[in-house]
Amino acid sequence: MTFDMLYSKIHRATVTDANLNYVGSITVDEELMEASKLRVGQKVEILNINNGERFTTYVIKGGRGQRDICLNGAAARKVQVGDKIIIVAYASFSENELDNYKPRIVLVNDKNDIIEIMDEM
Repeated sequence: MTFDMLYSKIHRATVTDANLNYVGSITVDEELMEASKLRVGQKVEILNINNGERFTTYVIKGGRGQRDICLNGAAARKVQVGDKIIIVAYASFSENELDNYKPRIVLVNDKNDIIEIMDEM
């Protein structure tokens, strides 16, 4: 049996751009990807704190140190620049793996600078 659990999240990131004319996805700064253990192409859920929208997309790598959080394609209609979002990734774990299970939580400030990285639970 496997359990779908929180793998990682970037908490209260600020949307820096919304590009309707892109194929799709969310662009995430490379440093934020590394801190949160997110991978290019990984499925993520986006939770918009401002308007309550929840939707799914996938990650593409943004420029290192640019602090970009850009929703692309159809997802661009679900946010506005300046919105606060939570980027959430889940993974499947076996019961044995749950003994050492700790999701990665990355807290950021209003400029998407990392203020704390936690391995919780």
